[in-house]
Amino acid sequence: MVFDFYPLLRPALHAFDAERAHGLTIKALEAGLFPRPCGKDDAILRTRVFGLDFTNPIGMAAGFDKDARVTGPLLALGFGFTEAGTVTPLPQAGNPKPRLFRLPGDRAVINRMGFNNEGLTAMLERLRARPKRGIIGVNLGANKASADKIADFVTGVEVVQELADYMVINVSSPNTPGLRDLQAGEELDALLGQVMAARHCPTPLLVKIAPDLDDEALSDIAAVVMAHGVDGVIVSNTTLSRSGLSERAAGEAGGLSGAPLFGLSTRILARMYLETGGKVPLIGVGGISSGADAYRKICAGASLVQLYTALIYQGPELITRIKRELAALLEINGANTISEITGRDAKAIAQDN
Repeated sequence: MVFDFYPLLRPALHAFDAERAHGLTIKALEAGLFPRPCGKDDAILRTRVFGLDFTNPIGMAAGFDKDARVTGPLLALGFGFTEAGTVTPLPQAGNPKPRLFRLPGDRAVINRMGFNNEGLTAMLERLRARPKRGIIGVNLGANKASADKIADFVTGVEVVQELADYMVINVSSPNTPGLRDLQAGEELDALLGQVMAARHCPTPLLVKIAPDLDDEALSDIAAVVMAHGVDGVIVSNTTLSRSGLSERAAGEAGGLSGAPLFGLSTRILARMYLETGGKVPLIGVGGISSGADAYRKICAGASLVQLYTALIYQGPELITRIKRELAALLEINGANTISEITGRDAKAIAQDN
C-alpha cells in the first residue's frame, strides 16, 4: 500500500486556478514526482477489447494529456490504458482564459478549453518515443477555423494510425462551434466513410459521442457506426446540462464533467449498448469515482471505462482503489471476467430517470 499523500497536497494545489494546477500536475508527472503502486493488477481485471490486451479496464480519459507528454507516467500510475488528446492537425491556443472551473461542492468541473494543443506534428514526435508497454489511444479533433472539419479528421487518421493503439473521432465536444453537428446521421455517415477509407492498417477506430442525445439520434448513430464497421464508441463526452448543481461556477459556459454526469452518461451508455445489440464495444465515461461506479458502467454495457475529474478531488490513489473495489465486486457477484457482466443490466439502467 502506497501512502496517500494527496489529501495533504490538495489544498496547496487547489490554491492555484484550475488550469495552472493542471499544468503543475503535468510537470510533476514529467519529472517523475508521482507514486508507483505496488504489485500487479488482479488477474480478474484482465480483458481483451478491440483485439488489444488490457491489464485492467480503467483508463485515463482524453483531455488530461492533450499533447501526449505523460503517457508513460500515467500508465505507471496504474491505468490500464491512457488516451492522449484531443489533438488537431494544426496547433491552436483554444478559447480565452479563464476556461476551466472547479465545482468542489458538486464534485464537478466545467471546461471550455476549445481543443488547446500543440498540433499533430508535436504529438507524433512524442508517440514515436512512447513507452514500449501499455496501451495508448489518440483522440482526434478538428481545428476551430477549419473550413473542412472532415478533412481534419482524415488527416489525423492518416498520420496517427501507425503510432497509436487506437484512434478516437471526437465529434462531441461542446466547445468547438459546429463540431457536434457531425454526430447527425448523414453528417456522421459522410465523416466515417472518409476516415474509414483513410485507414490502411487495422488500428481500431472509435467514435466519441455526447450525452445530450435523444433516442432517435442514438439510434441513428448506432446504425451508422455499425454500417461502417467502426470498432467502438466512447460514451460520453461532457454535458451542457446544469441540473442539480449548487456551486456559483455552474453558470459558466462549457462542458460539465464529474459526479453530476454519472447518471445521464450511464443511461446513454446502456441505450447505446441496446441499440447496437452488444455487438460494438463501448467505453463508459462520466462521473466515475469508485469501483461501484465502474462496475455499474460495465453492467450498463461498457467493456472499458475512463475517468478524469474524480482525480482532481481524490488524487492518484483513486486508481488503485477503484481497481481493488472492482475486483472485489466481480468476485462477490460470481464473475470471473469483465465480459461476463458487460451489459447485464443495460435494459434496467436504460430506463432509469
